[in-house]
Amino acid sequence: MDLVVIEALAVETVIGVYDWERLVRQRLELDLELETDIRAAAQDDDLRHTLDYAAICERLTRYAEDNAHGLVETFAERVAALLIAEFGIRRLRLGVRKPGAVANARAVGVRIEREAN
Repeated sequence: MDLVVIEALAVETVIGVYDWERLVRQRLELDLELETDIRAAAQDDDLRHTLDYAAICERLTRYAEDNAHGLVETFAERVAALLIAEFGIRRLRLGVRKPGAVANARAVGVRIEREAN
Protein backbone atom coordinates (compact mmCIF):
# COMPACT_ATOMS: atom_id res chain seq x y z
CA MET A 1 0.00 0.00 0.00
CA ASP A 2 1.13 3.55 -0.69
CA LEU A 3 1.20 6.42 1.78
CA VAL A 4 0.21 10.05 1.52
CA VAL A 5 2.34 11.81 4.12
CA ILE A 6 1.67 15.08 5.91
CA GLU A 7 4.38 16.18 8.34
CA ALA A 8 4.20 18.74 11.14
CA LEU A 9 0.83 20.24 10.25
CA ALA A 10 0.45 23.05 12.79
CA VAL A 11 -3.05 23.72 14.14
CA GLU A 12 -4.32 25.98 16.92
CA THR A 13 -6.90 24.68 19.36
CA VAL A 14 -8.15 24.73 22.92
CA ILE A 15 -6.53 21.69 24.50
CA GLY A 16 -5.74 20.78 28.08
CA VAL A 17 -7.14 19.77 31.44
CA TYR A 18 -6.05 22.76 33.51
CA ASP A 19 -8.35 25.77 33.92
CA TRP A 20 -5.88 28.18 32.29
CA GLU A 21 -5.60 25.89 29.25
CA ARG A 22 -9.34 26.21 28.62
CA LEU A 23 -8.89 29.97 28.13
CA VAL A 24 -6.16 29.96 25.46
CA ARG A 25 -5.41 28.40 22.11
CA GLN A 26 -2.37 26.17 21.94
CA ARG A 27 -0.41 24.78 19.03
CA LEU A 28 -0.52 21.12 18.13
CA GLU A 29 1.59 19.48 15.43
CA LEU A 30 0.21 16.55 13.45
CA ASP A 31 2.10 13.91 11.49
CA LEU A 32 -0.01 11.71 9.24
CA GLU A 33 0.59 8.62 7.14
CA LEU A 34 -2.55 7.86 5.15
CA GLU A 35 -2.71 4.54 3.32
CA THR A 36 -4.09 4.62 -0.19
CA ASP A 37 -3.40 3.26 -3.64
CA ILE A 38 -1.93 6.01 -5.82
CA ARG A 39 -1.65 4.01 -9.06
CA ALA A 40 -4.86 5.30 -10.67
CA ALA A 41 -3.98 8.90 -9.82
CA ALA A 42 -0.47 8.48 -11.17
CA GLN A 43 -1.69 6.79 -14.36
CA ASP A 44 -4.29 9.49 -15.11
CA ASP A 45 -2.43 12.38 -13.42
CA ASP A 46 -5.77 13.11 -11.73
CA LEU A 47 -6.24 14.40 -8.19
CA ARG A 48 -9.71 12.83 -8.01
CA HIS A 49 -8.07 9.39 -7.73
CA THR A 50 -5.93 10.10 -4.68
CA LEU A 51 -6.11 11.79 -1.29
CA ASP A 52 -6.16 15.57 -1.59
CA TYR A 53 -3.67 16.57 1.11
CA ALA A 54 -4.55 20.25 0.80
CA ALA A 55 -8.22 19.47 1.51
CA ILE A 56 -7.22 17.20 4.40
CA CYS A 57 -5.02 19.90 5.95
CA GLU A 58 -7.75 22.50 5.58
CA ARG A 59 -10.33 20.21 7.20
CA LEU A 60 -8.06 19.36 10.14
CA THR A 61 -7.24 23.03 10.68
CA ARG A 62 -10.97 23.87 10.79
CA TYR A 63 -11.69 20.93 13.11
CA ALA A 64 -9.00 22.07 15.55
CA GLU A 65 -10.24 25.67 15.50
CA ASP A 66 -13.87 24.66 16.07
CA ASN A 67 -13.43 22.04 18.81
CA ALA A 68 -11.94 21.89 22.31
CA HIS A 69 -10.61 18.81 24.08
CA GLY A 70 -9.10 18.07 27.45
CA LEU A 71 -6.72 15.35 26.28
CA VAL A 72 -4.43 15.00 23.30
CA GLU A 73 -5.60 11.39 23.23
CA THR A 74 -9.21 12.48 22.65
CA PHE A 75 -8.15 14.90 19.92
CA ALA A 76 -6.18 12.13 18.17
CA GLU A 77 -9.05 9.63 18.29
CA ARG A 78 -11.55 12.14 16.91
CA VAL A 79 -9.22 13.27 14.14
CA ALA A 80 -8.63 9.65 13.10
CA ALA A 81 -12.38 8.97 13.04
CA LEU A 82 -12.98 12.15 11.01
CA LEU A 83 -10.36 11.18 8.41
CA ILE A 84 -11.78 7.68 8.02
CA ALA A 85 -15.38 8.91 7.78
CA GLU A 86 -14.92 11.97 5.58
CA PHE A 87 -12.04 10.97 3.30
CA GLY A 88 -12.55 7.21 3.05
CA ILE A 89 -9.12 6.43 4.41
CA ARG A 90 -8.75 2.72 5.12
CA ARG A 91 -5.79 2.88 7.49
CA LEU A 92 -3.76 5.69 9.03
CA ARG A 93 -1.00 6.53 11.44
CA LEU A 94 -1.33 9.79 13.34
CA GLY A 95 1.09 11.54 15.66
CA VAL A 96 -0.07 14.52 17.70
CA ARG A 97 2.52 16.64 19.52
CA LYS A 98 1.91 19.40 22.04
CA PRO A 99 5.07 21.55 22.03
CA GLY A 100 6.10 23.17 25.30
CA ALA A 101 3.66 21.20 27.46
CA VAL A 102 6.46 19.91 29.69
CA ALA A 103 9.30 22.24 30.66
CA ASN A 104 12.20 19.92 29.85
CA ALA A 105 10.74 18.34 26.70
CA ARG A 106 10.44 19.82 23.23
CA ALA A 107 6.98 18.25 22.95
CA VAL A 108 4.76 15.50 24.34
CA GLY A 109 2.00 13.65 22.57
CA VAL A 110 0.62 10.41 21.21
CA ARG A 111 0.95 8.21 18.13
CA ILE A 112 -1.93 6.02 17.04
CA GLU A 113 -2.82 3.68 14.20
CA ARG A 114 -6.43 3.18 13.16
CA GLU A 115 -8.29 1.53 10.32
CA ALA A 116 -11.80 1.56 8.94
CA ASN A 117 -14.12 -1.20 10.11
